[in-house]
Amino acid sequence: MHAKRVKFMPTISNVRVFNIRSGPQRPVIVELTTRDGIVGYGEAAVAYGLGADAAAGMLADMAPSVVGADARYPRHVWHEIYDNSFWAKGGGAVVFAALSAIDQALWDIKAKALGVPIHELFGAQFTSTIEVYANGWSTRHDDVVGWASSAERPISEGYRMLKCYPLASYQKGRTLRHAQRRQLDDGEFKRAVDRVRTLRKVVGPDIGLMFDLSGGLNNDQLIRFMDVCAELDLIWVEEPLDAFNFQGLRHLAGRWPVPIAAGERIYTRSGFRNLLETGGVDIAMPDVGNCGGIFEFVQIAAMAEAHNVRVSAHNCASSLCTAASIQAIAASAMAMPLETYPYYSEANDYVQVLKNPPDRTVVDGRLAVPTAPGLGADVDVDAIAPFRCFDYREAAA
Repeated sequence: MHAKRVKFMPTISNVRVFNIRSGPQRPVIVELTTRDGIVGYGEAAVAYGLGADAAAGMLADMAPSVVGADARYPRHVWHEIYDNSFWAKGGGAVVFAALSAIDQALWDIKAKALGVPIHELFGAQFTSTIEVYANGWSTRHDDVVGWASSAERPISEGYRMLKCYPLASYQKGRTLRHAQRRQLDDGEFKRAVDRVRTLRKVVGPDIGLMFDLSGGLNNDQLIRFMDVCAELDLIWVEEPLDAFNFQGLRHLAGRWPVPIAAGERIYTRSGFRNLLETGGVDIAMPDVGNCGGIFEFVQIAAMAEAHNVRVSAHNCASSLCTAASIQAIAASAMAMPLETYPYYSEANDYVQVLKNPPDRTVVDGRLAVPTAPGLGADVDVDAIAPFRCFDYREAAA
């Protein structure tokens, strides 16, 4: 006998957008609702720097392509937007952040309707728990000793892997000010070198370290800094070159015994094909909130696997994006630990968008992959309601 198939024919009936001011972040969240009342959520990961207002506007622009769509087929909607919006092809952060949010919300709806977590729709749960690493722990220090010593807090809380920005300076009211015009003056360069050497002494030999350079150095300073990094037994150095500089990655490949990570500013499987073909990256870093969404992440991860390259999910948005990242990681075979910012929520004006943020479940540097349907994310509708900036049903009335 054949099992009875559940009738599932949801059509998207409304799109709402929330542009949230939350501490140092600007999460942009989309809410899709079907005619039969299933609600799905996704996040456009432009939560830092510029782009939140633009991403919210892009979601409003995409809404007519989503309303009326069949939520059984998220990939159909993805291609409807990608193939017919002109600027998506070869596009950048704003268009793909918006498309990523829509994709997350569609998979959230489909998985909720079927009563399973999203990763089960991809036929995989490669892990039941995910190791996480802490970022953002050093952003309020401009010196050497205080900067390095601030690592003691996340270590005391069970984190075994830490990421930081040795070239950056503290800037009140913002997260960080990165190196300007790909250079540091002599004093700043010495500070960066002293920081990383002191940090390794503070944390000891068993804590994993990752340094994010944000493409901040010219070639001669980069060579000298990477020579120092080679002494420190790092997990990776991230974005040693500007994100446009694929050819530079090719030229630097294999020069140091330090894994190179890149990809947070690269979009879609096509963009990552270009990155991987340089042979200059050991770790690809798609962001589920801007690479094109959950399925695009899974495809990028599979492509990276074919290049024998590991995958680490970039994640610097709200707890909703963390929930989406967990689903993508669980469905990917070569995934590394997940990025988290455990101390952003301490800002007085921080808005927690979920009632069940995954960050609160971290124990000894690991969190569990949720078994609840969809993203496993319980959005706090009351918390985000004051930030609603678009409602398709109202706009079309």
